[in-house]
Amino acid sequence: MQTNRRFFLRNGALALAGTAALPGFLMRSVMAQGATAPGRRLVVIFQRGAADGLNIVVPYSEPNYYTMRPAIAIPQNQVLDLDGFFGLHPALAAFKPLYDQGHLAVIHAAGSPDSSRSHFDAQDYMESGTPGVKSTEDGWLNRALQAEDLRHRQEHTAFRALALGSAVPRTLAGHIPAIALSNVNNFAVGGQSKGPVPSPAATAFEAMYGDSGDSILHATGEETFEAVKMLRAANPAQYKPAAGVEYPNSDFGNNMKQIAQLLKANLGVEAAFTDVGGWDTHQNQGGVNGQLADRLRDFSTAIAAFWRDLGDSADNVTLVTMSEFGRTARQNGTGGTDHGHANAMFVLGGQVKGGKVYGRWPGLADDQLNEGRDLTVTTDFRQVLGEVAAKSLGANNLDVVFPGARLRTDRFLRLI
Repeated sequence: MQTNRRFFLRNGALALAGTAALPGFLMRSVMAQGATAPGRRLVVIFQRGAADGLNIVVPYSEPNYYTMRPAIAIPQNQVLDLDGFFGLHPALAAFKPLYDQGHLAVIHAAGSPDSSRSHFDAQDYMESGTPGVKSTEDGWLNRALQAEDLRHRQEHTAFRALALGSAVPRTLAGHIPAIALSNVNNFAVGGQSKGPVPSPAATAFEAMYGDSGDSILHATGEETFEAVKMLRAANPAQYKPAAGVEYPNSDFGNNMKQIAQLLKANLGVEAAFTDVGGWDTHQNQGGVNGQLADRLRDFSTAIAAFWRDLGDSADNVTLVTMSEFGRTARQNGTGGTDHGHANAMFVLGGQVKGGKVYGRWPGLADDQLNEGRDLTVTTDFRQVLGEVAAKSLGANNLDVVFPGARLRTDRFLRLI
């Protein structure tokens, strides 16, 4: 007998999604309390809205870059040089030490082979990992965990796959159970004899499962509350980042802080996901300063704080960033950029061969542009994610992770 449940408690900060095939599923998770998940951990960040890769990782030695962007291009003398050709936007100053230390790698001209300029479709394709196929039901990261299981059959904790947000994202949808947390500090477990008063959401959750006449559902509910107690035992409200680490006071900064504390709490996290919006810069994008610069400053300082906060445990963590597509090579008439094609991705980690810009640069001459308007994709985003999934999760069966992509390990960029 199998019971499927999807239940979201948006205000109470708990969302549990997945399938419980046996009453003891989460009980085994609780038995693993305090045990560090074997292998490495993967953190995925989705930049929703289509980030402007050309102003994030600037090809400042390309003359046509400045011709096409007279008002928003980043001046050469303000670019943070990477290799004599590319440089970071100055608002990404927090990334420069990570790059120089060899922990941060850049992949430019990366993206989806699908030509959609729809935010919804492009995000869906990237999260499912099947560009152009709308019928895919699960996400690439969930399938990566399934592929790991095919190779390494072992027990996992309830916190194996998690997202910071109010609902499990498309990326983590699928057979492997996932947890979404809006705010770990809001967790409260109904029925505790000690500790804080239960939140309304926790009380409702307990009532839904505790009063059920379904023995399997009842058992699953009890075990889920044991899993919640695991998190409570980590005392999230009292968490303090490592000495000298300060996260930006933003939603994204708070999400990265919470991912760090969940990883450091040894709850068995293997895959974590969060997203950050605000990248759809059709108007008043700005150059060195402005809308994009503000977003980049928050983005980079939060990730850099996360990295420093992990300390020695960062050696076993890999972080990858992605966005649904880039933006047009030319600025538009309102000081912004429109929906484009290729973009820049970042990979950060203790095992990453950083300090390098990977990928084949297609150029920005008019005859080199995709459809005469965008940076051309030369690295399929699945090639990057496939290498990351294989090296960090042991998901070597890439036909499972990215069906139809025909990925080959001998074509990896070898950035890990």
